[in-house]
Amino acid sequence: MTRDRNLNWEGCVNVRDLGGLGAVRPGALVRMEAPTNLSERGWADAWAHGIRTVVDLRNDDEIRPNRVAPPSGITTVRTPLDPVGTPFYERWLQIDRLSSPLYYPALLAEHPKLVVDAVRAVATAAPGGVAFHCAGGKDRTGLLALVLLTLAGASPDEIVADYLLTFDRMRQVYADLGVGDQLTRVSELLTEHGTTIERSLTSTITSLTMPDYLLDHGLTDTELDALLARLTT
Repeated sequence: MTRDRNLNWEGCVNVRDLGGLGAVRPGALVRMEAPTNLSERGWADAWAHGIRTVVDLRNDDEIRPNRVAPPSGITTVRTPLDPVGTPFYERWLQIDRLSSPLYYPALLAEHPKLVVDAVRAVATAAPGGVAFHCAGGKDRTGLLALVLLTLAGASPDEIVADYLLTFDRMRQVYADLGVGDQLTRVSELLTEHGTTIERSLTSTITSLTMPDYLLDHGLTDTELDALLARLTT
């Protein structure tokens, strides 16, 4: 695919349409960092792109007031994707601070309800496009993107390439925060665990049986049909 999927919404730097990956149609799904700093023009761009629902994957203690309120026709649905307060969360804080693809298989196996709840929020959203985000638009957003894109038939190479785009888009943000180059940090962490970003993500993708995973963990046939229709038609 050669079409530039990056979207320039004023106030955010890590916004892209997932259309063209697998069978996903343009305008159906947008992944992004938190829209906290979107300007009035930025929200107008989101509206013009067809976004009518924003799915927020952050925890309650991460929520900050938006710089500008979204248009009244855009609804925000909150469905946290981190199992805060669980042994899983405490364990993975020590391993990778839930900021690398290493934790994806464990979350999919141990907390499938959180994953399915996030997928359901996309499936049951009002007509129009859906934008989903966490804080930086990399890890929780990356996991939901992986699940949805796998369902839509995207290849592992497409999904991996999309995940890697965030490091470049957020490079200056990370630098301004003084946290250093995150691609290097995550790559070194995975090397310590005997793998790479590419191998870790590909292993997760190829082991995820769709749509059985979603149906086995609570998504209904009706919700699945609605989700597929949203993504592809």
